Amino acid sequence: MSTYTKEQIANLVDGKLDWDTTLRMLSMPKDSERFQMYVDSLQKKLGWQDRIVLPLGPHLYIVQQAATKKWVTQCDCGHTFCDYRQNWKLHANVYVRDSDEAMDEVYPRLMAPDTQWQVYREYYCPDCGTMHDVEAPTPWYPVIHDFEPDIDAFYADWVKLPVPERAD
Repeated sequence: MSTYTKEQIANLVDGKLDWDTTLRMLSMPKDSERFQMYVDSLQKKLGWQDRIVLPLGPHLYIVQQAATKKWVTQCDCGHTFCDYRQNWKLHANVYVRDSDEAMDEVYPRLMAPDTQWQVYREYYCPDCGTMHDVEAPTPWYPVIHDFEPDIDAFYADWVKLPVPERAD
């Protein structure tokens, strides 16, 4: 039995859940139905048929494509970046803040990092312009691949649901 209703989960997704309930949700152990209710709520908001396998961020998902059954990284707008095992950032639009002028847009003068030592890389969807991530590495550092999730283990050990079918 779920501790929370579908309506409460939908309000959480929409950012409309009251603070007391949100705090309780965050601090209590997760019940087994919550993940599926969360994914169902996200799925209803999207305008495409591809099935969400795992949310990666507020507007970024690993999905199972309806036509091919392949798992890919996809944006809210429907833009497909790449296979879920690849680094989606290599397929995004990138804005690098590597000058004092560019850093001034983020920090007050004299509070920004030294761009000889640190830059900001902002990753955007090529179709809708949604910012999906920001990195703050040294200028010469390669693009960071955050992680490659073990989806089979996540479904088996955490959400106790069958892993969605995939075509590899």
